[in-house]
Amino acid sequence: MVQKQSIILGIESSCDDTAIAILKGNKILSNYVANQEIHTEFGGVVPELASRAHQQNIIPVLQKGLKEANCSLSDIDAIAYTRGPGLLGSLLVGSSFAKGLSLGLNKPLLEVNHMKAHISAHFIDDNASTPKFPFLCLTVSGGHTQIVLVKSFLEMEVLGNTLDDAAGEAFDKAAKMMEIPYPGGPQIDQYAKTGNPLAFPFKISNMKGYNFSFSGLKTGILYFLRQKVEENPHFIQENLNDICASVQHTIVTILLKKLTKAVKDYKISEVAIAGGVSANSELRKQLKAKEADGWKVHLPKFEYCTDNGAMIAIAGKFLFDAQQFGELKNPPSPRLKF
Repeated sequence: MVQKQSIILGIESSCDDTAIAILKGNKILSNYVANQEIHTEFGGVVPELASRAHQQNIIPVLQKGLKEANCSLSDIDAIAYTRGPGLLGSLLVGSSFAKGLSLGLNKPLLEVNHMKAHISAHFIDDNASTPKFPFLCLTVSGGHTQIVLVKSFLEMEVLGNTLDDAAGEAFDKAAKMMEIPYPGGPQIDQYAKTGNPLAFPFKISNMKGYNFSFSGLKTGILYFLRQKVEENPHFIQENLNDICASVQHTIVTILLKKLTKAVKDYKISEVAIAGGVSANSELRKQLKAKEADGWKVHLPKFEYCTDNGAMIAIAGKFLFDAQQFGELKNPPSPRLKF
């Protein structure tokens, strides 16, 4: 007898992307994301505007997802949503919507950790490769930078964390200093393609263990640009590609330095990356180069790098399989831990 594959609805609203996906087994039937372009003019995400936009977007995105998946709400076996971490107002919209559906449809609720979901995205069946347990995962985004030891679908241990700013924030703040529109990280990546990564050396932090720090780098970039602009008001425009390449090279070097240490110390060659910054071309290139050293590198598809409902759905599936259900009384948690 063939066991019925569960159908999971995944709802993601931790920051400024309203995302919904429908998963059957490990296969994505639909995966919709509504971006919020309004934040561009402010140079960053405005929490109040983000939560209002989620309220406007969430029902239309759900309708599109159901239509593409060719299913109805009655077909759903469980509802997975991001409980945290993230912006409280944004999380409230997604969690309230998920709880309303759970009550109305009498379907179980699945509380997903946003960072674990990024890692779980590697198990969606249309990725190029799937890591084997145990593996190390570098999760890098605008709000988090972590090295995680992944022992199973549900058992994960954070080995190192950023002690101040995240790598994604360092990219965006550096871009803002150069007057590159938000979100600046992807644009730095583009400018860097024709730049010299060794043109302007920046200091690399030396944190203990597997922890990260990017606040010093941001300050160093700020002072460097101020000095150069005082000497030449057109310095940034004349050297934009080289500056971007140098900033990117420094951030990627910091990330790989700690990841390499973890690989050696734990003697684990299975390595994956996750989170928005995992879309960075230089990071992906440098990681693939590590295969010459015996690493087995797993890169997520680009649509699973940034926040999306598919990662919430697959993480929810693992909770559903383990019968680990959420409760209506549990509030969203902006600082939810592993």
